[in-house]
Amino acid sequence: MSADTKRRLLARVTRHAAFDGWGPGTLDRAAAELGIESSEARALFPRGQRDLIAFHLAEADRETVEALAAADLADMGIRQRIALAVRGRLERAERDREAVRRAFAWLTLPAHSALAARALYATVDTIWHGIGDVSTDFNFYTKRATLAGVYLSTVLFWLGDESEDRAETWTFLERRIADVMRIEKAKGRVRKLRARAPSPWGLLTRLRYGRDAA
Repeated sequence: MSADTKRRLLARVTRHAAFDGWGPGTLDRAAAELGIESSEARALFPRGQRDLIAFHLAEADRETVEALAAADLADMGIRQRIALAVRGRLERAERDREAVRRAFAWLTLPAHSALAARALYATVDTIWHGIGDVSTDFNFYTKRATLAGVYLSTVLFWLGDESEDRAETWTFLERRIADVMRIEKAKGRVRKLRARAPSPWGLLTRLRYGRDAA
């Protein structure tokens, strides 16, 4: 069966997951509504809700890539690009917010921590690549770790936000990004100061032989 069939099943499962969870019973119901044999549907998601949630997250990543590819990013700074990516992802998930809440709760269980970590890394990596980041140095990892914190905290805020049009979430997102940018600038200044500062050995040498010593 094709990837399109998996997507059609996922769409139905997501519709019911808000009330019935992501378990195999929900998959069976989705399959029946689409005229697909339960055995065939389960063969597509052999590990049940683990595979369903993993596919759900992978599909959200795919849609993020498509949305960013279609966006005009040329005149945007990094801050605006990140905000666009995270906000767009959550806005696309708005219709299925309760299903996302159920999936998020499942992922926070200790037994599912490995999948949660892989999925989070995939998402932040998708966003960085999608906004045009091509770094391969140490910043590659620090950028992803930083964005993981911004993304996770924003999702948690969004899940509890009852403000009109989730306005408070977007304010929270902007604030989190601003905080991170300030920290990164401060770290950059520290790195420059360290680069200009003499080494401890150099300081000892100058104290012993005078300021003109090498």
